Amino acid sequence: MHIGMGTGFAHQRGAAYDDARLIREEFENCVLAEELGFDSVWITEHHFSDYSICTNPLQALTYLAGRTKRIRLGTQVIVVPWHDPVRLAEQIILLDHVSNGRTILGFGRGLARHEFQGLRIDQSQARELYNEILSLVIPALETGWIEGGEIFQQPRRELRPRPLYTFEGRKFCGSYSESSLEVAARLGFGRIVLMLPQRGAVPEPDDYAAAWQRVHGPGTEPPRPCVSGQVFVDDSADRALEIGSRHVAHTMRAAIVNYEMDSDVVSKIPGYEAYAKRVIPPERIEDTVAAFGETVISGTPQMVVERMEELKRIYDPQAFMPHYYYGGMPQDEAVRNMRMFAAKVMPEIKSWTATSSLDDAFLKARAA
Repeated sequence: MHIGMGTGFAHQRGAAYDDARLIREEFENCVLAEELGFDSVWITEHHFSDYSICTNPLQALTYLAGRTKRIRLGTQVIVVPWHDPVRLAEQIILLDHVSNGRTILGFGRGLARHEFQGLRIDQSQARELYNEILSLVIPALETGWIEGGEIFQQPRRELRPRPLYTFEGRKFCGSYSESSLEVAARLGFGRIVLMLPQRGAVPEPDDYAAAWQRVHGPGTEPPRPCVSGQVFVDDSADRALEIGSRHVAHTMRAAIVNYEMDSDVVSKIPGYEAYAKRVIPPERIEDTVAAFGETVISGTPQMVVERMEELKRIYDPQAFMPHYYYGGMPQDEAVRNMRMFAAKVMPEIKSWTATSSLDDAFLKARAA
C-alpha cells in the first residue's frame, strides 16, 4: 500500500504567525516525509485567504524536487479553470523532468467564489473550462503536442521540453457527479476520495467503475482510488481524539468561511446546483463543526491501523494520503504526529497488498 502525506499550507495559526515561517515549516515537513519513509507528498492550490496560502502546487513541488530524491510529488489539486492550458501542460512536463518522473497529478474544478472572482474567471463557465482545458492538456502530456478547443482555439504547437514519461496511472481527480465521472473516465483518471469514519458500513456499488466501463468497455477497471483525510496518532487515545478533533474542527470552520457553506449563493451558479444540498443553516454550524471534528482518524497506533483497515475494506484503495497537520496544529505537534505515524502505523499499512498504478514496476513498464 502506498502511503502519502497531504499538506494544505493551511494558515489557521493566527494573524501573528508569519507567512514566511509557516511556508518554511511546511516545506521542511515535506522533506521530513521522505526521510520518514512516506511515498508521496500532495500539495493544494488556493488563493486570497488563510484557508491555504499555497497558490501554485506545481511551483512548490518543483522546489521540493530539488530537495528530495525519492518521494513522489502530487497535486491535491490543481484547480483547472484557473489555468491556461499551454502553461499548465508546460509546467507539468517540466516538473516531471526535474523530478525524473515522480509527478502525480490531481485535478479539480474549484468551488470558492472569492477565488474565481479574484482571478477574474467566470465561475459559471467552470465546468466548460475544466472539460476543455483537460481535453487539451491530457493528450499533450502524452504526445507533446497541444491544439484545439472551442474556448481557447489553441493553434497546434509542440511543447518543449517534450514529455518524459506517460502519465497513465498517475492522474487523479475529485469528481463525484454523474457527468463528472464520465469525463474522468474518458480522461483515464483515478479518483481522490475523502475518508470518513465508516464503522460497520457496507461498500456501495462503485459508480465510477460503472462509468469507466461505459467509456472503456465491459471488464475494464479504473485505477484504484487514493484516499485522503486527517489522522492523529498518540499513545493516549483520549489525547489523540482531543487534539485531532479540535484541529479538524478548526479546519471545518475555515472551510465554511472559504466556501460560503452557510449560504446558498454557490448553488445558484450554473454547474454548482448540487451544492444546494450541502448548505449548512447558520444555527447548525457549531453542531456541524463538532461532528466533522469527530471524523479525524485518531487514537493509539493500533486503533488507527484498525480504522484504516475499515477504510481499506470500503474503498479498496491503492494509496492513503492523509494530512497529519491541519487546523492550526502547532509545528512541534505536527512533527510528533508524523513521526509516530511513520514509526508505529505506517509499517503495517505498507504491508497491505493493493492494486497500484503508482508503484515503480508499473511506471517503469509504462515508460518502456
